[in-house]
Amino acid sequence: MHRYTIFIVDKNSVLREQFRKALKKLYRVRDFGAAEEAVCAMSDRQADLVLLEVGLPGIDGLETLRRIKGRWPETLVIMMTDSEDVQTVIAAMKQGAHDYLLKPIHLDSLRARVHDALQTLRLGHEVRALQERFIREDVPCVLGASRVMQEVMELVTKVAQSPDTPVLICGETGTGKELIASAIHYRSPNAHGPFVPVNCAGIPANLTESEFFGYEPGAFTGARASGKKGLVEEAENGTLFLDEVGDLGPDAQAKLLRFLESGEYYHVGGSRKLIARTRIISATNQDLAQLSRQGKFRDDLYYRLSVIKIEVPSLKARKEDILLLAYHFLRQFCRKFRKPVETIAPEAEQSLLKKAWQGNIRELRNLIERAVLLTNRGELGVEDLGLPVCPPSPLSEGEVFPSAGVDLTTILDGVEKRYLDWALEASQGNESKAAGLLKMNYHTFRYRRKRLEKVEPSTAVQAPE
Repeated sequence: MHRYTIFIVDKNSVLREQFRKALKKLYRVRDFGAAEEAVCAMSDRQADLVLLEVGLPGIDGLETLRRIKGRWPETLVIMMTDSEDVQTVIAAMKQGAHDYLLKPIHLDSLRARVHDALQTLRLGHEVRALQERFIREDVPCVLGASRVMQEVMELVTKVAQSPDTPVLICGETGTGKELIASAIHYRSPNAHGPFVPVNCAGIPANLTESEFFGYEPGAFTGARASGKKGLVEEAENGTLFLDEVGDLGPDAQAKLLRFLESGEYYHVGGSRKLIARTRIISATNQDLAQLSRQGKFRDDLYYRLSVIKIEVPSLKARKEDILLLAYHFLRQFCRKFRKPVETIAPEAEQSLLKKAWQGNIRELRNLIERAVLLTNRGELGVEDLGLPVCPPSPLSEGEVFPSAGVDLTTILDGVEKRYLDWALEASQGNESKAAGLLKMNYHTFRYRRKRLEKVEPSTAVQAPE
């Protein structure tokens, strides 16, 4: 297991020694009395976490923070201060500090905050490793901060523990059913094996059996002289993903059911029984239960395929994920096309949020791909996306003029509170997401929200007619 390295930078040698003793059993710990020493030491061994005092002699804590984040952006920095100067804390957060501690610092609190910070670092490393692996395998990550998507991914994590339980994934076209299937595969004991996707609607009915189970040499006119492996065999010790499984014909349904029940199959033209350890994950945008009631899909196959059933929400049911996905695709296509597009303009973000995504994630992905490919700017605007302008406006129409006797500070506080409340509502109470919507640091968002708790949400009156 990786043992994290922590640097303690504080002018108080007694305090440094207390912190070092409190942390050394779990981490590699080095302590320094000045910023210059710590920065020099980081050139030899990069720290995972730096506990950094604000009021250092020589180079102060804020300047040291700027230097650390400039050279080692992945290093987490927790600022330590004996002052409640909010402006200093906000400045530190804006420069990339992960957290701050107010002296005197209880050792139990120190250990807890360090543990939480390093957990964040560990999860970040795992996510990046998973992303790199998915990119290497040409399988995009499944992203989502919405409650409904988090519930789906929790189910995916549980389902992935089994190497062979059949899974049926249901959802509209373009919702990412294949991505869900790949997420199950790459988190399962079968991750080392192949992930083989097949579109059942694209296989001619007379070739379904040979495609699924392969054939012996000379099994039929036009067969290869060497014979052929089937998809089941290609996916052995891995996962066979059957997209649009509802389009399988009656004969193919019967043969697939037999394989699901026993794991046994025969090559077309062969007499030797074969066995494959292949997980079947299927997907459909049709209602298989209704098709089975209509006699168009076998009841027994439906129940066998849907031992676990996962409903993938449409994009309109997870609107809080739209910008997260948009920026994911932005980074993806910037790498692909080598374009320096850094962000999406605020009015373009609002247009993305307002659009009715009939094609779901696939439509969003295609739109971002086109925009990145054609733009020559560093920011995607509504004209790049081809969407109507929808400026952000959480305030009610007409609420712009202050009533008599109300000062400007009160008016601005009311406006700020309305925006903070709007962002919190839009993110379903997730403060981190709300801060992101307002392009604010999480700690800054919490501080401002707490400061404005007693402010009336609106101090404006209706505009005159």
